[in-house]
Amino acid sequence: MEGNTEKNDKKTGAVSRAILVFGAPCSGKTTFCEKFAKKFKAPYFDLGLLADEYHLDRKMIVLLLEQIAKTGQMLVLEGGLDTEADRIELRRILRNAGYTSSLIWIQTDVGTIRSRLKSRLKSVSAAKAAYEEKLELLEAPTDFEEPIVLSGKHTFETQLRHVLSQMK
Repeated sequence: MEGNTEKNDKKTGAVSRAILVFGAPCSGKTTFCEKFAKKFKAPYFDLGLLADEYHLDRKMIVLLLEQIAKTGQMLVLEGGLDTEADRIELRRILRNAGYTSSLIWIQTDVGTIRSRLKSRLKSVSAAKAAYEEKLELLEAPTDFEEPIVLSGKHTFETQLRHVLSQMK
């Protein structure tokens, strides 16, 4: 978690929090994000999906995040976090807007990921290509980033307990 630059809500003393989730394709990111956002009544944004759907480049995604961060609401974010540089950039934006961020790395074994991709894409070759393309770009987090590591095969309740116990 990022530390001493937090801004508190003057009325409640609450700190704005952002949950940033990344991992391999079909590792369970979206499922976790959707359930977490619902449980805490927080807006959830898949920045990668927004970029693809609306043909937004990285600069536009950054501008969008800067505007979203002005709300001060708890945020759940997925996508746009594949590299260390991406994660540093987005965490900096959030920190400058008064947020404390938690980086969550969801890991799932290769066999499960391939099976989920094959089921989703209805093709072994398409699943293999999607997996290889995404993994070529994905960088594991550094110790400096202090990720909370989750298994994409555990229940949401187990994942949630682990995340809450690791938040600083």
